[in-house]
Amino acid sequence: MRILITGGFGFLGGNLAKYILKTTAGHEVILGSRRLDKMCEWLPQVEVVNIQWANEMALEQICEGVDIVIHAAGMNAQDCANDPESALEFNGYSTERLIGAAKAQRVKQFVYFSTAHVYASPLIGTITEETRPQNLHPYATSHLAGEKSVLLAHGNGEIEGIVLRLSNAIGTPVSKDVNCWMLLINDLCKQVVETRKMVLRTSGLQQRDFISVNEVCRAVAHLIFFKQNYFPDNCLCNIGSGVSKSIFEVAKLVKENCKVVLNIDPVIERPLTGIKEVHAPLDFRVDKLRQTKFEINPDLNPAIQELLDFCNFNFS
Repeated sequence: MRILITGGFGFLGGNLAKYILKTTAGHEVILGSRRLDKMCEWLPQVEVVNIQWANEMALEQICEGVDIVIHAAGMNAQDCANDPESALEFNGYSTERLIGAAKAQRVKQFVYFSTAHVYASPLIGTITEETRPQNLHPYATSHLAGEKSVLLAHGNGEIEGIVLRLSNAIGTPVSKDVNCWMLLINDLCKQVVETRKMVLRTSGLQQRDFISVNEVCRAVAHLIFFKQNYFPDNCLCNIGSGVSKSIFEVAKLVKENCKVVLNIDPVIERPLTGIKEVHAPLDFRVDKLRQTKFEINPDLNPAIQELLDFCNFNFS
């Protein structure tokens, strides 16, 4: 099959491209990028195409002959907060134009990466696909706008859509220049290599669901290559480990892996917790993904160790 991955040089897109080509045979991967000067040094066998997000005809051309579109391009939370209008234009309207192009070219399947943060801020309590989104941050609302285009096309039977509401992915990027160092565990690993300590901005008592990017790639491959039309009615699907940890617990996990990989024991610095400081637990449910017979491995240690090695090589 011909598989187009948008955001192909980003954290998710790059890892998906590498995973698909490494673990499956006979598929052709096309990486979509807004920059004309991009060359894929880490995957020289892939085709790179320039994406003009505002040009519907150009979008149709890059979808020609494509079987699956994996739409992993999007503005991050900080950029969305700084420019809400651009967030809606890119995460929302560009997704609408891309799925229109995919329908016109009879693409069989469209996978859209949304975010678990559409539900609430902070994420607390039990979260399932039935939970009503309430987060008004531009990162959340712009992704909801993108979701609607996919859900509508899927509901009308025009394309087989999958909307993945991703929790917090961690792992090694394809290049040190990938904009992924604002992600919590990625940031902590980079801090350790550069400063021999980890500085948390908060007490770290908040809970999050973390999943390795390799598990995300495995889940996507499972859904697109071994599927039986898993989501005929509602194509929303949470994707995470199903195991919540506090930020401080994760920092301690990084600390333990530093002893193994780097032979150092970094200090964890964080603001003192208030006597009355309490954070509600998080139960991010991934039952729908599990019902497709996908077994999630929640172990973060291999991803952390690989990430520490990567940071040590690139930033020490």
